[in-house]
Amino acid sequence: MSSSDRRTFLTLAATLPLAACGFAPAYGPGGAASGLLGRVEIDAPSNKDQFDLVERLEERLGRPSAVAYRLSYRVSVKEEGQAISRTNRTNRYQLIGTLNYTLHGAPDGKALTSGKVASFTAYSAVGTSVGAAASEADARTRLMRILADQLVTKLVATSAEWNRP
Repeated sequence: MSSSDRRTFLTLAATLPLAACGFAPAYGPGGAASGLLGRVEIDAPSNKDQFDLVERLEERLGRPSAVAYRLSYRVSVKEEGQAISRTNRTNRYQLIGTLNYTLHGAPDGKALTSGKVASFTAYSAVGTSVGAAASEADARTRLMRILADQLVTKLVATSAEWNRP
């Protein structure tokens, strides 16, 4: 058996179990999450963290054109000092973020799914106050993007349970 025949055989053998288990792309035609793209209206942000979160959610889910779902959320961020210098100055911080969410059906407002995601980022506060503020702002933006990505992953993974066309 030539090496290209062997690769073809191994590729087919590797994909056979996926076909047998009913694997289907989530966003593909008839996929469980296909109804999410461009159909989720997200509650309006009221601060910078929420703005960054909504921006990333809209990047991933699309801006709503035909609203079928409404996403409500609550974000909380806790800051903890991580490193203290000899002069008793905190020079590294960790931001711990939690996002509680509920996805509602748009026509009736019925809660379809809800949950919580959490993550953390860190930043250095060494240097000037302007540099420390820029580091913190960047860490907060990264944290909101991480939380948004986790939320979308959960919605896609659970969409077969609540997304009934």
